[in-house]
Formats: sequence, structure tokens, C-alpha cells
Amino acid sequence: MSRADQPSRRSVLAAAVVAAVAGGTVPAAAATAPSAATAPSGAGAASGTDGPSVEGTAAAPARPIDYHAWTTYTDWRSGTAHGTRAFAGARPGIEIATPAGTTEYTDPHTGTTASWEYATWTSPVHRLAVPATEAVVSWNAHTPAGTWLQVELQGTYSDGTATPWYVMGRWAAGDQDIKRTSVDDQSDGKSTIWTDTFSLDDPSSGLRLVSYRLRLTLHRRPGTRLTPVVRRIGAMGSDIPDRFTIPASEPGGTARELAVPRYSQEIHAGQYPEYDNGGEAWCSPTSSQMIIEYWGGRLTPEQLSWVDPSYADPQVCHAARSTYDYQYAGCGNWPFNAAYAATFDGLQGVVTRLASLTDVETLIAAGIPVITSQSFLKTELTGAGYGTSGHLMTVIGFTADGDVIANDPASPSDEAVRRVYRRREFENIWLRTKRYDANGKVRSGSGGVCYLYFPARPTPSQRRALMSVGIR
Repeated sequence: MSRADQPSRRSVLAAAVVAAVAGGTVPAAAATAPSAATAPSGAGAASGTDGPSVEGTAAAPARPIDYHAWTTYTDWRSGTAHGTRAFAGARPGIEIATPAGTTEYTDPHTGTTASWEYATWTSPVHRLAVPATEAVVSWNAHTPAGTWLQVELQGTYSDGTATPWYVMGRWAAGDQDIKRTSVDDQSDGKSTIWTDTFSLDDPSSGLRLVSYRLRLTLHRRPGTRLTPVVRRIGAMGSDIPDRFTIPASEPGGTARELAVPRYSQEIHAGQYPEYDNGGEAWCSPTSSQMIIEYWGGRLTPEQLSWVDPSYADPQVCHAARSTYDYQYAGCGNWPFNAAYAATFDGLQGVVTRLASLTDVETLIAAGIPVITSQSFLKTELTGAGYGTSGHLMTVIGFTADGDVIANDPASPSDEAVRRVYRRREFENIWLRTKRYDANGKVRSGSGGVCYLYFPARPTPSQRRALMSVGIR
């Protein structure tokens, strides 16, 4: 579970929703409100009790989600390069060729200033099929020691004006050269970056993000031949309507359970305070590690040598360290988790949204598990035994009745991780964008956010399943 007291994109935007409700700008029964969702939930206040009923079914709406990525040699050649070069092969990408220059970077978390050679790649403009209120960028890269990268987004609004170049992350797989970090205090009065999420400040105004481009800046120590290698960069833009209740999907008959390893975050409570102290703060890296190992990713004894040998499941400790965002002060940065997964050979990782559990059934049928983000009261998810302001768990299958089989890391032991949750309850707490907390105040929900980790060379059936949910 995420830190309930963390002053993040999610808690701040949730407070804005409360203010809007108080001012009468958001209907109290917002299940059918036309305005778009605020930032997804993950670290805001605890969810609440007296929300509208989740009963009933309705036709699923059109998918209000646009995920687009650059992954092919042609894609990389289509961008604007300053010091980078595209390369072909089984997994095309970009790398530093001849640096465009040298820059100084002062790490805000260490105070250390160092010189770095750099080169840039800027994508073509992507026009969103769905003008968006939110966008999340994710990337897959290799950053050997002595290298790191910065990811930026610049967009165009529906009124014809442009956003600034927003920093969406400064990232390295390790933490010895720089401390990977999100960047706070980025806003132009129309939109704001909340940790890893671009969000319009007032979706009810009708303003939308209609297009964007992404920029990569690759860094290396001067005088070396080192280089980051980037093989995927993309963004998910979405316009999810405000809703306390979502239409129920019908079970699709996918009675399948994937053999995903089971790890508990709770057995790590109190471990490594410098990485947010284990326990409920480690749901994201624990979920990520489960799926990484499902796909065959393994850490070497050398990589795990820093972990206290008395700790069980040291790979979970390593995942927490490898996803920790020094600005957010937690391990729940969505693209940092996807980027960590993609450091394992043969894996890709993206952050997106899905429209229903039907989408998840399609992926499970193809052998692809899904990490979902949700917030709920103890009374809203039968059998969980807890409530949360934001939690990640792994959907690994469905029962014959369509109920969700999940590896829930908020369990007292590895053996207790496997859970079966009622389909209707699970779908609602995951896909809604609004909820009530225990005090009756409106808070935000994730609106279907998920991580998808899958092979770099998917099978034909996996490729079809991914394409059905907008991933290419």
C-alpha cells in the first residue's frame, strides 16, 4: 500500500476535488458526470464508506485511452536527433553517437555537481485519438554505470497553446551516479506534473491535451564511450469520466490461473528505512518482482549481495531500491517500476489504463498478468481485511464464475498472498475515479491504471491480446 500521508500528485488533486464538490462544480452523484478524472489515487487519504451502490450493468463506453510508443527502427529514425543515433536489430533503439555537448547537473538529493556529456532525441508529434486530461510517460532503457537519462513531455492544448517542456523523470537503473527522481513544482497555470502524471488543472473547463512529443536526453561521463540505450518510449493519454460507479462487465469465461510467484510486502516491514521502510510502502516493487520472475527474470547473487542475508526474499528489497523515487520518497512511481522491469533481458514494461476486467481476461488468456492500482475501504473488498488509500496488486487469473484471482502483497506471508476477490467489487474499486473516504469526503481513484510487463518478442496470441488493449 502507498503512504497515506505522502503529499503527492494524488492527495493534492483529491483535495482539489473536495473543493470542487464544496463549490458545487462537481455533482455529488458523479457516476455519470461528464468532466474528466483528476490524478489517479495512490497516496492520498483513506477511501470512504458511503459511496453509491455498485450494482447494475451497462454497456461499456468507448475506450477513452490512447497509448502510443516509439519502438521500431523506423520510429527512431523519424525523430529529431542531436548526438544520438538509431540502431536496428532484434530490439531497435537509440544511443549516444557523438555528444551534442556537455552540461552540469547538481543532484538535488546529494548536492553533488558533475559534468556530463549529453545527446538528445525528440519524437515526432503524436496527435491523441482521445484528447486527454492526463498523461503518463513510460520508457524501457539500459543505463550502465556512468550513464543516466532524462525524459520530457511537451504538449499542445485544445486552445492552440503549448505546454512547457515538463520533466517526467530523471532515471538510472542504479543509484550511484544520480538519485533517480521525479521533479516537483512544474506548472503553467493550465496543467501540473504530479510526480509521474501530467494532469490538467481544471478539466471541467473543457481544455484538453490534443497532442504531445517526447524528448530524451542521454547522459554519460565525459571522455567515455558509455551510453544509455533506449528501446521503448511512449505515453498513455486518457480522458476518464468522473464516476463513483462503473458499468459491470460480464464474465468472459476465462477460467485460468497463471503460475506467478507469491511475495508478501508485509514480511519486509521496518526494513531499509532509506527506501521507505518496507511493509505497506512496498506494494509496487513487490508486485513488479512477482511478474518479473513469472517471465523468468532473475537477480544474481552479486546483485543481491548488498541485502542483509537474514532477510527473506532479498529480491523484493532489491526491487524497492531499484524503483525508489528520491523526490516522491517512495517506491510507487509508476514509470520507474515499468523501467525497472525492462532492465531484465527480454522484458518490456508500460504504464497504461484498461477499460474493464474484460481487457484483463483477454490478457490473462494470453498468459499476461496485470498489476492494478486501486483504493478502497475495508468494507468495499470482501476478504481483503484492510482498507487502503492506494495499493498495487497482481491479477493472475479468473475463477469459472469470473471472480478475480490476485496475488495481493498486502498479506502476512508469501503463502497467504493468493486471494480470490469478487469481480464486481474489484472492478469498481479499480476503475472508478471518485470515492468517499471514511469522513464522507470525496477522494480520487485510479481510473484503471495498470502496469503491463510482457516479452520483448511476444507470441502471436500475446501480440493480439496486447493490441486489443492498445499496446503495440
